[in-house]
Amino acid sequence: MPSQKILEQKQAQVAALTEILKNSVTGVVVNYQGITVEDDTKLRKSLREAGCTYRVVKNTLLSRALKDAGIEGLDPVLEGTTAIAVNDHDYAAGAKILTEYAKKSQTFQVKAGFIDGEAVDAAGVTNLAELPSKEELIARVLGGFNAPIQGLANVLNGTIRGLAIALNAIAEQKAAEG
Repeated sequence: MPSQKILEQKQAQVAALTEILKNSVTGVVVNYQGITVEDDTKLRKSLREAGCTYRVVKNTLLSRALKDAGIEGLDPVLEGTTAIAVNDHDYAAGAKILTEYAKKSQTFQVKAGFIDGEAVDAAGVTNLAELPSKEELIARVLGGFNAPIQGLANVLNGTIRGLAIALNAIAEQKAAEG
């Protein structure tokens, strides 16, 4: 039976992790087995630069924190070595970085994740990682808004050009007659 002090420490860890999970829009659960210290340092740095919080957690603590945060369906993947990357504003950042690293690694693998409190499997995390960035999506939307205006400008420009050509032809014809 754990001592009261250890129990309180674990409850505090679960409470802190629960708060992080509640404030996150996405999370990616990974099996980090076989990662070297050098690669882990690089991975953590790139996740930190992307605004992600990455930590190694005990499966039982993560299970309780997920339950307290209202995220259901991830308990089956909480086996072996487990780490979680969460982000409170960018939906795809953690998924992109971890999925890319998992493609290069023989042992590191994405187990599952969550998006806005809903559990997704590894394929869902991969799909999230393949989404274009927010800036690219905004550029596409603005390009879509700009296309009709550009088309209208081309039509009007063609009409004016046709009128100018017709007027020039009439002027040349009048000059030739007169």
